[in-house]
Amino acid sequence: MTFVFKLLAALGLVACLGAAPSRAAGIDWASVPGKEIVLFYPGQSSWEWSLTRSAMSGAKEFTEGKNCDDCHIGEEKTMGPQIASGQPRVFKDGTKPPIEPVPIAGKRGYIPATVKFANDGTNLYVHIEFAEGAQPDAKQDPQFDTKVTVMFNDGGVPEANRGGCFAACHDDSNGMPSAKGATRTMYLPKTRVKLTRQGGGDTLKPGEDLAKLRADGYVLDFWEAKLNPDATPVAVNGSIFDKREETAPTVVTAEATQSDGVWAVTLGRKLDAGPGFKAFTDAGRYTVSFAIHAGHTAHRFHYVSFERTLRINGGSADFVALKK
Repeated sequence: MTFVFKLLAALGLVACLGAAPSRAAGIDWASVPGKEIVLFYPGQSSWEWSLTRSAMSGAKEFTEGKNCDDCHIGEEKTMGPQIASGQPRVFKDGTKPPIEPVPIAGKRGYIPATVKFANDGTNLYVHIEFAEGAQPDAKQDPQFDTKVTVMFNDGGVPEANRGGCFAACHDDSNGMPSAKGATRTMYLPKTRVKLTRQGGGDTLKPGEDLAKLRADGYVLDFWEAKLNPDATPVAVNGSIFDKREETAPTVVTAEATQSDGVWAVTLGRKLDAGPGFKAFTDAGRYTVSFAIHAGHTAHRFHYVSFERTLRINGGSADFVALKK
């Protein structure tokens, strides 16, 4: 590491190279109301699994119009540990097969997080505090200990309105039951010619169909902070459409501290970052989902939340990002 790079790291500037300067430090987060979001261990649950009645207890209700959050918010602290154990899951209507074939000893079943949103008139910020606790080393991502991700939908992806990030998690993605060694990333269902119980494979719809889907807003945005203790966070953002793609240079900023095992992470981006990015407006209603990869995990063995709603400056939603 050069002297200049060391100096930049000491000043906390490395993560902001290529991005707009962060002003999150100007927000008094103590004055912003927060809500607890419980992220749970999902095992190898996929979008296709959620539609399969022999595998998922609520598949009938889901296919008939109930969303994931309608039934499962409040159950995460029970559901996560049971899934992480690798044992069959027991429900009122009977026993279902396990969805974690290779449980990791000592892996926690859930992580509670306190989440806050705010804006300063130019930028939208999300502030997340959590303690990941003792985590076994999955040895999948040697570069980063922890990653925190927020996924945004402005209504253009109906599946994400109903199932959050599960809309982009498929049975044939990397590390999933039907992957067969493929390194396929997250993708959205309508980009494939056909979906089966095993997923959509690599057969994409014709180019003109994909172009129309994009033009109609059928794409998800994500922000991510990659973390190591006592190191400057690395900010990443991107989109999920026919695959997961990162944007370079990033338009997102990241700030993070860790004290007594508790991470405090702030991600920010301009409300309107220009063409190709979802704009956040007072008139919009958004769906947000959260993920935490802890213990050097990648693709698998992470924690996810059910979908929540977000408004800017007012309205009815789980989170309202007021101007501060």
